[in-house]
Amino acid sequence: MNTIITPNNNKIVMIKKMLFLAFLAGIVLVPTQFIEAQQKFKVVLDPGHGGTDPGNLGAPKSKYLEKEIVLKIALKVGKMLEQDKDIEVIYTRKHDTFIDLDVRGQIAQKSKANLFISIHCDAFSSPYASGAGTFVLGLHENDRNFEIAKKENQVILLEDNYEEKYGGFNPNSPESVIGITMMQEEYLDQSLTIASLIQNKFAQELKRKDRLVKQAGFLVLRNTFMPSVLIETGFLTNPKEGAYLNSEKGQKEMAKAIYDGIKAYKKEYDANFVVEEAKPIEKEPVVTKPASRVFKNVKFRVQIASSSKKVKTTPSNFKGLKDIERVRVGAHHKYYYSKTSDYEKAKRLRTLARGKGYNSAFIVAFKYGKKVSVNEILKSE
Repeated sequence: MNTIITPNNNKIVMIKKMLFLAFLAGIVLVPTQFIEAQQKFKVVLDPGHGGTDPGNLGAPKSKYLEKEIVLKIALKVGKMLEQDKDIEVIYTRKHDTFIDLDVRGQIAQKSKANLFISIHCDAFSSPYASGAGTFVLGLHENDRNFEIAKKENQVILLEDNYEEKYGGFNPNSPESVIGITMMQEEYLDQSLTIASLIQNKFAQELKRKDRLVKQAGFLVLRNTFMPSVLIETGFLTNPKEGAYLNSEKGQKEMAKAIYDGIKAYKKEYDANFVVEEAKPIEKEPVVTKPASRVFKNVKFRVQIASSSKKVKTTPSNFKGLKDIERVRVGAHHKYYYSKTSDYEKAKRLRTLARGKGYNSAFIVAFKYGKKVSVNEILKSE
């Protein structure tokens, strides 16, 4: 299996040196905070299909291979991302190799990635279907979305013991899709954000036909407990579009659009993700309650979930957490836990939410009722 997960040995050596120097100086560094401050933003790139699974073959006599096209696009995206020292790129495959769908998700999970991007090419019975679309995991909203998901999911039929591995999942059954969507609901908001950023690059900058951001039950996204999207770069069954995607020019342009979307998402991520810097403390610190950091006209909230489902905000529905607020944003609902003007209290609330199992809980800030960057608020002290 051609998985590239490179350990950062230099980082490990640096941490050991700093801990040793800290010991000599009579101080202790908070190791978890230091490691968090050094952690890179990890992106998993998943070129669909591969090996014995060629993907779709495009129009008759075109001799296109989806597995080759998406691999070339993914490698181009990765090469651009690798120029950023703060980003680590992980590939589910870098060669013409068949990787089971569940293994792709396992690669993302083991690497503790921040983002999972699966790249594909579409197909349709009509040679006129065209355009690029981006999907997040969810219930199919119409028959066409289900057919797209079914086509991609059927690759499990090539795997050994697929009935046991996927718990009786039937790629041809709409009912089987329902069960795989619930566990990803926690990351729906972030998945929709990255999907929209990439889709906008396709439609606005490349002027591709906009097939919009949609939800469908893609099995490859089932075990990726992080913001995850599946991209259909275009239709190989459309002679003009197939030629474009098979060309160096088309692959470069599509890769650049995906790269730009990822960078835009990381910028938003960085604006709302506050890294606590490591601070030296005495060997026997006096335990005191953290100082308050109150911001006038600002309310911090802890976002614990985003879902297409409207759920009653009772503690029994949120693992015992009280003071849950539901806010409708477009077709989805965001769920916030408590509110406070004290940032230190917000951090304790976030820790409590994560302790309840909401591992992706994060702090958001509102000033005069309008959502603003947490980092900008903290800089205003």
